[in-house]
Amino acid sequence: MAKRKRRYSRSTQSDVKSELHRYKRGTARSGRGGKVKSRKQAIAIALSEARKKGKKVPRKKK
Repeated sequence: MAKRKRRYSRSTQSDVKSELHRYKRGTARSGRGGKVKSRKQAIAIALSEARKKGKKVPRKKK
Protein backbone atom coordinates (compact mmCIF):
# COMPACT_ATOMS: atom_id res chain seq x y z
CA MET A 1 0.00 0.00 0.00
CA ALA A 2 1.37 3.41 -0.97
CA LYS A 3 2.11 5.90 1.79
CA ARG A 4 0.12 9.15 1.57
CA LYS A 5 1.82 12.53 1.83
CA ARG A 6 0.97 14.76 4.76
CA ARG A 7 -1.14 17.77 3.87
CA TYR A 8 -0.59 19.54 7.18
CA SER A 9 2.46 19.35 9.45
CA ARG A 10 2.06 17.83 12.91
CA SER A 11 2.69 21.21 14.52
CA THR A 12 -0.16 22.69 12.44
CA GLN A 13 -2.47 19.96 13.69
CA SER A 14 -1.57 20.76 17.29
CA ASP A 15 -2.22 24.48 16.62
CA VAL A 16 -5.70 23.66 15.29
CA LYS A 17 -6.34 21.38 18.27
CA SER A 18 -5.43 24.10 20.78
CA GLU A 19 -7.53 26.72 18.93
CA LEU A 20 -10.57 24.40 18.99
CA HIS A 21 -9.99 23.83 22.70
CA ARG A 22 -10.01 27.62 23.20
CA TYR A 23 -13.20 27.85 21.12
CA LYS A 24 -14.95 25.20 23.23
CA ARG A 25 -14.04 27.04 26.44
CA GLY A 26 -15.32 30.29 24.93
CA THR A 27 -12.00 32.15 25.07
CA ALA A 28 -11.20 32.17 21.33
CA ARG A 29 -11.03 35.68 19.88
CA SER A 30 -10.54 37.08 16.40
CA GLY A 31 -9.78 40.55 15.09
CA ARG A 32 -10.16 43.27 17.69
CA GLY A 33 -11.65 41.15 20.46
CA GLY A 34 -14.55 39.64 18.50
CA LYS A 35 -15.79 36.31 19.79
CA VAL A 36 -15.35 33.25 17.53
CA LYS A 37 -18.83 31.92 16.80
CA SER A 38 -18.24 28.68 14.88
CA ARG A 39 -15.87 25.72 14.65
CA LYS A 40 -15.08 26.57 11.02
CA GLN A 41 -14.03 30.06 12.05
CA ALA A 42 -11.75 28.67 14.79
CA ILE A 43 -10.08 26.27 12.34
CA ALA A 44 -9.62 29.05 9.77
CA ILE A 45 -7.91 31.24 12.39
CA ALA A 46 -5.53 28.43 13.40
CA LEU A 47 -4.59 27.66 9.77
CA SER A 48 -4.09 31.34 9.01
CA GLU A 49 -1.71 31.70 11.96
CA ALA A 50 0.17 28.55 10.90
CA ARG A 51 0.63 30.02 7.41
CA LYS A 52 2.07 33.20 8.93
CA LYS A 53 4.57 31.10 10.92
CA GLY A 54 5.60 29.33 7.69
CA LYS A 55 4.34 25.88 8.60
CA LYS A 56 3.23 23.29 6.05
CA VAL A 57 -0.36 24.23 5.17
CA PRO A 58 -2.03 24.04 1.73
CA ARG A 59 -2.81 27.31 -0.03
CA LYS A 60 -6.13 29.04 0.54
CA LYS A 61 -8.74 28.27 -2.13
CA LYS A 62 -9.93 31.32 -4.03
